[in-house]
Amino acid sequence: MALKEKIQEDLWTATRSQEKVQLTILRLLLSDIKNTEIAEQKPVDDAKVTEVINRQVRRHRESIEAFKQGNRSDLVAQEEAELDILMEFLPKQMSHDDIVAAARQAIESVGAVGPNDKGKVMSQLMPQLKGKAEGKAVSDIVSQLLTG
Repeated sequence: MALKEKIQEDLWTATRSQEKVQLTILRLLLSDIKNTEIAEQKPVDDAKVTEVINRQVRRHRESIEAFKQGNRSDLVAQEEAELDILMEFLPKQMSHDDIVAAARQAIESVGAVGPNDKGKVMSQLMPQLKGKAEGKAVSDIVSQLLTG
């Protein structure tokens, strides 16, 4: 089943069970997917849907950080609940150790020796890890490996 169809099916289930948080976030997600289809003037595939979900996940993580700084625990809890719903539609995220192993392999294959080679490493590594690991985490790990 296509990812977009699964989201629509989950929306229908949430509508029947009247789960307000899930209903809200799934509607917003489908709206973003529809806007992407309109912008590209064609139906989106699972890879594009995953990109839309990743954008939503990034926004929620940024909101959580902002709300934590503002001592708004009520809004942090709401954002975290919505984030959990979004994470269900993404592929299983890689562990820290898996990212480190992939980064070491990429560093070795490009022949990187220092921080100046980070761009080369990231350009090879990110297509492999797209959707499986957060870009900021990958960037931090590559920086650590290249400086250490």
